[in-house]
Amino acid sequence: MAPTPAGPALLGPADLRVLADRLGLRPTKRLGQNFVHDANTVRRIVAAAGLVAEDVVLEVGPGLGSLTLALLGVAGRVLAVEVDPLLAGALPGTVAERVRERADALRILTADALRVRRAEIVEAAGGLEPTVLVANLPYNVGVPVLLHLLAELPGLRRGLVMVQAEVADRLAAPPGTRCYGAPGVKAAWFAEVRRAGGVPRAVFWPVPNVDSGLVALTSRPAPSTVPREQVFALVDAAFAQRRKTLRAALAGWAGSPATAERMLRAAGVDPSARAERLTISDFARVAREWRCDL
Repeated sequence: MAPTPAGPALLGPADLRVLADRLGLRPTKRLGQNFVHDANTVRRIVAAAGLVAEDVVLEVGPGLGSLTLALLGVAGRVLAVEVDPLLAGALPGTVAERVRERADALRILTADALRVRRAEIVEAAGGLEPTVLVANLPYNVGVPVLLHLLAELPGLRRGLVMVQAEVADRLAAPPGTRCYGAPGVKAAWFAEVRRAGGVPRAVFWPVPNVDSGLVALTSRPAPSTVPREQVFALVDAAFAQRRKTLRAALAGWAGSPATAERMLRAAGVDPSARAERLTISDFARVAREWRCDL
């Protein structure tokens, strides 16, 4: 059945509290449980994701279903990955109550998004590969979850994730800026990344201590044939001592400062530069020189 043009009845603050009371739920910081209760924010997220009826959406952490309901109003299918069995078990009832005609389009996988594998996701989605990631990611594991899913699901074409505002800045920061670091470099391996707006803390229940930000991702081919794990190890080594020159920061990784300098020069990178000046393609070239030196 196609998505309904009118859209479902979304959850408001009172609805969330009723659902939570019904479940005996007390949101926990450990699981990053902060639920969006503002319908306009939810609609803005779905609109920014650019969904079409053919999309298979992967949603991480659906919680009480605020975003899930809106996604079902647009996408062809939604696979919700939820680590909390209580919330995973309650979500079908919420969907059936508010958008019964779209209940068959929802699939639920009770799993830790940081450890779930592609085969589990595709099986849970009814044999379909997700095409878009849309998620309100937990603050404490937002970046690891995002990078894990991008690596596991090469068929993802786009993504729109909500993370802590500071994390959103880091993911979307260009080279040479204060916020640029390992998270942004690694995300750039998989996709073009940009900031897609802010989300105030007041639209969540419970209210977190920080604001959130939206990050949009558009997939692109890997910048190199060098194994991703080796490039990422280099990125980690470079940013572990980001105030040092690359010659010094990579001395341990390369074996000596002299070897690091030789590899950097062979890759066309200034050894006196610092990590924040390099793009993902620069890092890949340096990693290729390391492989050639083995």
